[in-house]
Amino acid sequence: MSYNWGLARKAETLSARACITNEVRKFFARGGYLEVETPLRIPAPAPETHIDAIPSGDSFLQTSPEICMKRLLAAGCERIFQISHCWREGERGRLHLPEFTMLEWYRAGTDYFGLMDECEALVRSLADSTGTGERIVFRGNGIDLGHGWERLTVREAFSRHGGMALEEAVAGDLFDEVMVERIEPRLGMERPTFLYDYPSCRGALARLRHDDPTVAERFELYIGGIELANAFSELIDPAEQRARFVHEASLRASLGRRPYPLPEKFLDELARMPSSAGIALGVDRLIMVLLDAASIDEVVAFTPEDL
Repeated sequence: MSYNWGLARKAETLSARACITNEVRKFFARGGYLEVETPLRIPAPAPETHIDAIPSGDSFLQTSPEICMKRLLAAGCERIFQISHCWREGERGRLHLPEFTMLEWYRAGTDYFGLMDECEALVRSLADSTGTGERIVFRGNGIDLGHGWERLTVREAFSRHGGMALEEAVAGDLFDEVMVERIEPRLGMERPTFLYDYPSCRGALARLRHDDPTVAERFELYIGGIELANAFSELIDPAEQRARFVHEASLRASLGRRPYPLPEKFLDELARMPSSAGIALGVDRLIMVLLDAASIDEVVAFTPEDL
Protein backbone atom coordinates (compact mmCIF):
# COMPACT_ATOMS: atom_id res chain seq x y z
CA MET A 1 0.00 0.00 0.00
CA SER A 2 1.48 3.34 -1.04
CA TYR A 3 1.32 6.55 0.97
CA ASN A 4 -0.12 9.83 -0.21
CA TRP A 5 3.17 11.66 0.32
CA GLY A 6 1.54 15.06 0.04
CA LEU A 7 -0.60 14.26 3.08
CA ALA A 8 2.26 12.52 4.87
CA ARG A 9 4.40 15.66 4.64
CA LYS A 10 1.70 17.56 6.54
CA ALA A 11 1.77 15.25 9.57
CA GLU A 12 4.02 17.51 11.66
CA THR A 13 2.00 20.61 10.79
CA LEU A 14 -1.29 18.88 11.57
CA SER A 15 0.11 17.77 14.92
CA ALA A 16 1.05 21.38 15.73
CA ARG A 17 -2.41 22.49 14.60
CA ALA A 18 -4.03 20.00 16.98
CA CYS A 19 -1.93 21.31 19.87
CA ILE A 20 -2.96 24.89 19.07
CA THR A 21 -6.65 23.96 18.88
CA ASN A 22 -6.36 22.13 22.18
CA GLU A 23 -4.80 25.22 23.76
CA VAL A 24 -7.71 27.33 22.47
CA ARG A 25 -10.12 25.14 24.43
CA LYS A 26 -7.94 25.30 27.55
CA PHE A 27 -7.75 29.10 27.32
CA PHE A 28 -11.51 29.51 27.20
CA ALA A 29 -12.11 26.90 29.89
CA ARG A 30 -9.84 28.93 32.20
CA GLY A 31 -11.90 32.01 31.34
CA GLY A 32 -15.21 30.40 32.31
CA TYR A 33 -16.51 30.09 28.75
CA LEU A 34 -19.03 27.52 27.56
CA GLU A 35 -18.15 25.73 24.33
CA VAL A 36 -21.21 25.52 22.07
CA GLU A 37 -22.14 23.94 18.76
CA THR A 38 -24.69 25.52 16.44
CA PRO A 39 -26.13 24.28 13.12
CA LEU A 40 -23.96 24.51 10.02
CA ARG A 41 -27.01 24.84 7.75
CA ILE A 42 -29.10 27.92 8.47
CA PRO A 43 -32.16 29.38 6.73
CA ALA A 44 -30.92 32.97 6.61
CA PRO A 45 -27.32 34.23 6.79
CA ALA A 46 -26.64 37.84 7.70
CA PRO A 47 -26.71 39.81 4.43
CA GLU A 48 -23.24 41.17 3.66
CA THR A 49 -22.54 42.91 0.39
CA HIS A 50 -19.37 41.05 -0.60
CA ILE A 51 -19.81 37.69 1.14
CA ASP A 52 -21.79 34.97 -0.63
CA ALA A 53 -23.23 31.98 1.21
CA ILE A 54 -23.30 28.56 -0.46
CA PRO A 55 -26.84 27.18 -0.93
CA SER A 56 -27.66 23.84 0.71
CA GLY A 57 -31.11 22.66 -0.28
CA ASP A 58 -33.58 25.24 0.99
CA SER A 59 -30.97 26.61 3.42
CA PHE A 60 -27.40 27.93 3.32
CA LEU A 61 -24.07 26.77 4.70
CA GLN A 62 -23.14 29.28 7.36
CA THR A 63 -20.62 32.01 6.56
CA SER A 64 -20.27 32.48 10.33
CA PRO A 65 -21.98 31.07 13.45
CA GLU A 66 -22.70 34.64 14.53
CA ILE A 67 -26.50 34.64 14.21
CA CYS A 68 -27.04 31.50 16.28
CA MET A 69 -24.44 32.40 18.89
CA LYS A 70 -26.04 35.78 19.50
CA ARG A 71 -29.36 34.05 20.02
CA LEU A 72 -27.67 32.01 22.75
CA LEU A 73 -26.42 35.26 24.31
CA ALA A 74 -29.98 36.56 24.27
CA ALA A 75 -31.06 33.35 26.01
CA GLY A 76 -28.69 33.96 28.93
CA CYS A 77 -25.39 32.29 27.90
CA GLU A 78 -23.02 35.09 28.88
CA ARG A 79 -19.65 33.63 27.82
CA ILE A 80 -19.57 31.29 24.83
CA PHE A 81 -17.09 30.17 22.20
CA GLN A 82 -17.13 27.88 19.19
CA ILE A 83 -14.61 26.40 16.75
CA SER A 84 -16.64 25.84 13.62
CA HIS A 85 -16.41 25.20 9.91
CA CYS A 86 -17.74 28.01 7.71
CA TRP A 87 -18.22 28.40 3.97
CA ARG A 88 -18.04 31.30 1.55
CA GLU A 89 -18.68 30.91 -2.15
CA GLY A 90 -15.96 31.83 -4.61
CA GLU A 91 -13.21 32.42 -2.06
CA ARG A 92 -9.95 30.73 -3.03
CA GLY A 93 -6.38 31.97 -2.86
CA ARG A 94 -3.22 31.97 -0.81
CA LEU A 95 -5.19 33.27 2.19
CA HIS A 96 -8.66 31.97 1.31
CA LEU A 97 -10.51 28.66 1.26
CA PRO A 98 -14.20 28.17 0.42
CA GLU A 99 -14.44 25.98 3.57
CA PHE A 100 -12.44 27.19 6.54
CA THR A 101 -12.29 27.08 10.33
CA MET A 102 -13.51 29.99 12.44
CA LEU A 103 -13.14 30.64 16.15
CA GLU A 104 -15.87 32.90 17.50
CA TRP A 105 -16.45 34.01 21.06
CA TYR A 106 -18.94 36.33 22.72
CA ARG A 107 -18.86 37.88 26.17
CA ALA A 108 -21.55 39.83 27.97
CA GLY A 109 -20.62 42.90 29.98
CA THR A 110 -17.62 44.00 27.92
CA ASP A 111 -16.88 46.03 24.80
CA TYR A 112 -14.44 45.93 21.91
CA PHE A 113 -11.57 47.21 24.05
CA GLY A 114 -12.13 44.35 26.49
CA LEU A 115 -11.94 41.90 23.58
CA MET A 116 -8.68 43.45 22.39
CA ASP A 117 -7.13 42.51 25.75
CA GLU A 118 -8.59 39.01 25.60
CA CYS A 119 -7.55 38.46 21.99
CA GLU A 120 -3.99 39.50 22.79
CA ALA A 121 -3.88 37.11 25.74
CA LEU A 122 -5.20 34.25 23.58
CA VAL A 123 -2.69 34.70 20.75
CA ARG A 124 0.22 34.98 23.18
CA SER A 125 -0.96 31.79 24.90
CA LEU A 126 -1.16 29.97 21.56
CA ALA A 127 2.30 31.16 20.56
CA ASP A 128 3.64 29.79 23.85
CA SER A 129 2.05 26.42 23.04
CA THR A 130 4.11 26.22 19.82
CA GLY A 131 7.32 27.01 21.70
CA THR A 132 7.93 30.34 19.94
CA GLY A 133 7.36 32.49 23.01
CA GLU A 134 6.94 36.24 22.60
CA ARG A 135 8.66 36.52 19.23
CA ILE A 136 7.62 34.83 16.02
CA VAL A 137 9.09 34.95 12.54
CA PHE A 138 6.68 35.20 9.63
CA ARG A 139 7.90 35.54 6.05
CA GLY A 140 11.36 36.48 7.31
CA ASN A 141 10.00 39.27 9.49
CA GLY A 142 10.41 39.19 13.29
CA ILE A 143 7.19 40.11 15.10
CA ASP A 144 7.11 40.89 18.82
CA LEU A 145 4.09 39.38 20.59
CA GLY A 146 5.07 40.86 23.96
CA HIS A 147 2.93 43.41 25.75
CA GLY A 148 2.03 46.66 24.04
CA TRP A 149 0.32 45.67 20.80
CA GLU A 150 -0.36 48.63 18.55
CA ARG A 151 -3.83 50.19 18.65
CA LEU A 152 -4.40 52.32 15.57
CA THR A 153 -7.62 54.01 14.52
CA VAL A 154 -8.75 53.67 10.92
CA ARG A 155 -8.55 57.44 10.58
CA GLU A 156 -4.91 57.40 11.75
CA ALA A 157 -4.12 54.51 9.40
CA PHE A 158 -5.41 56.44 6.38
CA SER A 159 -3.39 59.47 7.39
CA ARG A 160 -0.21 57.45 8.00
CA HIS A 161 -0.36 54.87 5.20
CA GLY A 162 -3.28 55.64 2.89
CA GLY A 163 -2.12 58.84 1.24
CA MET A 164 -5.52 60.44 1.79
CA ALA A 165 -7.97 61.31 4.54
CA LEU A 166 -10.48 58.67 5.62
CA GLU A 167 -13.39 60.93 4.70
CA GLU A 168 -11.97 61.43 1.20
CA ALA A 169 -11.67 57.69 0.68
CA VAL A 170 -15.23 57.02 1.85
CA ALA A 171 -16.67 59.84 -0.28
CA GLY A 172 -14.82 58.60 -3.36
CA ASP A 173 -15.76 54.94 -2.81
CA LEU A 174 -12.06 54.17 -2.39
CA PHE A 175 -12.13 52.79 1.15
CA ASP A 176 -11.67 49.10 0.29
CA GLU A 177 -9.12 49.75 -2.45
CA VAL A 178 -6.91 51.90 -0.22
CA MET A 179 -7.25 49.47 2.68
CA VAL A 180 -6.18 46.45 0.63
CA GLU A 181 -3.46 48.04 -1.47
CA ARG A 182 -1.84 50.60 0.85
CA ILE A 183 -2.78 50.03 4.46
CA GLU A 184 -3.20 46.32 5.24
CA PRO A 185 0.27 45.27 3.93
CA ARG A 186 1.85 47.67 6.46
CA LEU A 187 -0.04 46.54 9.55
CA GLY A 188 1.34 44.25 12.23
CA MET A 189 4.82 44.02 10.76
CA GLU A 190 6.82 44.68 13.97
CA ARG A 191 4.09 43.94 16.50
CA PRO A 192 0.42 42.99 16.09
CA THR A 193 -1.95 45.85 15.25
CA PHE A 194 -5.53 46.37 16.35
CA LEU A 195 -7.12 48.60 13.70
CA TYR A 196 -10.22 50.11 15.28
CA ASP A 197 -13.04 52.67 15.01
CA TYR A 198 -14.25 51.93 11.50
CA PRO A 199 -16.44 54.51 9.73
CA SER A 200 -20.12 53.98 10.53
CA CYS A 201 -20.81 52.90 6.92
CA ARG A 202 -18.51 49.91 7.59
CA GLY A 203 -20.11 49.15 10.94
CA ALA A 204 -21.70 45.80 9.95
CA LEU A 205 -23.19 44.43 13.19
CA ALA A 206 -21.28 46.81 15.50
CA ARG A 207 -22.80 49.56 17.59
CA LEU A 208 -21.81 53.17 16.97
CA ARG A 209 -19.72 55.05 19.51
CA HIS A 210 -21.98 57.12 21.76
CA ASP A 211 -19.44 59.98 21.83
CA ASP A 212 -18.77 59.86 18.06
CA PRO A 213 -21.52 58.22 15.98
CA THR A 214 -19.48 58.68 12.80
CA VAL A 215 -17.49 55.58 13.79
CA ALA A 216 -18.43 52.05 14.83
CA GLU A 217 -16.98 50.11 17.75
CA ARG A 218 -15.25 47.60 15.53
CA PHE A 219 -11.67 46.36 15.27
CA GLU A 220 -9.65 44.00 13.12
CA LEU A 221 -6.42 42.28 14.17
CA TYR A 222 -3.43 42.23 11.81
CA ILE A 223 -0.21 40.27 12.17
CA GLY A 224 2.40 40.31 9.41
CA GLY A 225 0.11 42.24 7.08
CA ILE A 226 -2.65 39.62 7.33
CA GLU A 227 -6.10 40.22 8.78
CA LEU A 228 -6.81 37.55 11.40
CA ALA A 229 -9.88 38.70 13.32
CA ASN A 230 -12.90 40.98 13.15
CA ALA A 231 -14.66 42.14 16.33
CA PHE A 232 -17.52 44.36 17.47
CA SER A 233 -19.15 45.89 20.47
CA GLU A 234 -22.44 44.32 19.50
CA LEU A 235 -25.39 46.27 18.15
CA ILE A 236 -28.44 45.26 20.19
CA ASP A 237 -31.02 47.66 18.76
CA PRO A 238 -33.33 45.49 16.59
CA ALA A 239 -34.71 48.42 14.58
CA GLU A 240 -31.25 49.69 13.69
CA GLN A 241 -30.05 46.16 12.89
CA ARG A 242 -33.04 45.54 10.63
CA ALA A 243 -32.37 48.81 8.80
CA ARG A 244 -28.74 47.80 8.23
CA PHE A 245 -29.76 44.37 6.95
CA VAL A 246 -32.26 45.93 4.54
CA HIS A 247 -29.57 48.33 3.31
CA GLU A 248 -27.08 45.48 2.77
CA ALA A 249 -29.75 43.45 0.97
CA SER A 250 -30.39 46.41 -1.33
CA LEU A 251 -26.68 46.71 -2.11
CA ARG A 252 -26.51 42.99 -2.86
CA ALA A 253 -29.47 43.31 -5.22
CA SER A 254 -27.85 46.27 -7.01
CA LEU A 255 -24.79 44.09 -7.67
CA GLY A 256 -26.87 41.17 -8.93
CA ARG A 257 -25.95 38.94 -5.97
CA ARG A 258 -28.17 36.17 -4.59
CA PRO A 259 -30.88 37.48 -2.21
CA TYR A 260 -31.32 36.06 1.30
CA PRO A 261 -34.35 36.13 3.58
CA LEU A 262 -33.87 38.22 6.71
CA PRO A 263 -33.00 36.26 9.90
CA GLU A 264 -36.31 37.12 11.57
CA LYS A 265 -35.89 34.95 14.69
CA PHE A 266 -32.55 36.62 15.38
CA LEU A 267 -34.10 40.07 14.95
CA ASP A 268 -37.03 39.12 17.21
CA GLU A 269 -34.67 38.05 20.01
CA LEU A 270 -32.05 40.79 19.63
CA ALA A 271 -33.70 43.14 22.12
CA ARG A 272 -33.02 40.58 24.88
CA MET A 273 -29.31 40.36 24.07
CA PRO A 274 -27.16 41.94 26.80
CA SER A 275 -24.52 44.58 26.22
CA SER A 276 -21.67 42.46 24.88
CA ALA A 277 -18.82 42.09 22.41
CA GLY A 278 -17.96 39.35 19.96
CA ILE A 279 -15.10 38.36 17.69
CA ALA A 280 -14.46 36.04 14.75
CA LEU A 281 -10.89 34.80 14.31
CA GLY A 282 -9.67 32.81 11.31
CA VAL A 283 -8.06 29.69 12.76
CA ASP A 284 -6.34 28.60 9.54
CA ARG A 285 -4.77 32.02 9.04
CA LEU A 286 -3.60 32.26 12.65
CA ILE A 287 -1.96 28.82 12.43
CA MET A 288 -0.38 29.87 9.15
CA VAL A 289 1.20 32.87 10.90
CA LEU A 290 2.28 30.99 14.03
CA LEU A 291 3.91 28.21 11.98
CA ASP A 292 5.39 30.57 9.35
CA ALA A 293 3.59 28.82 6.48
CA ALA A 294 3.71 30.35 3.02
CA SER A 295 0.10 29.49 2.18
CA ILE A 296 -3.10 28.53 3.95
CA ASP A 297 -2.95 25.27 1.95
CA GLU A 298 -0.04 24.10 4.14
CA VAL A 299 -2.02 24.15 7.41
CA VAL A 300 -5.14 22.19 6.40
CA ALA A 301 -5.32 18.45 5.73
CA PHE A 302 -7.18 18.81 2.41
CA THR A 303 -7.60 21.69 0.00
CA PRO A 304 -10.54 21.67 -2.45
CA GLU A 305 -8.18 20.49 -5.18
CA ASP A 306 -7.13 17.46 -3.11
CA LEU A 307 -10.65 16.04 -2.96
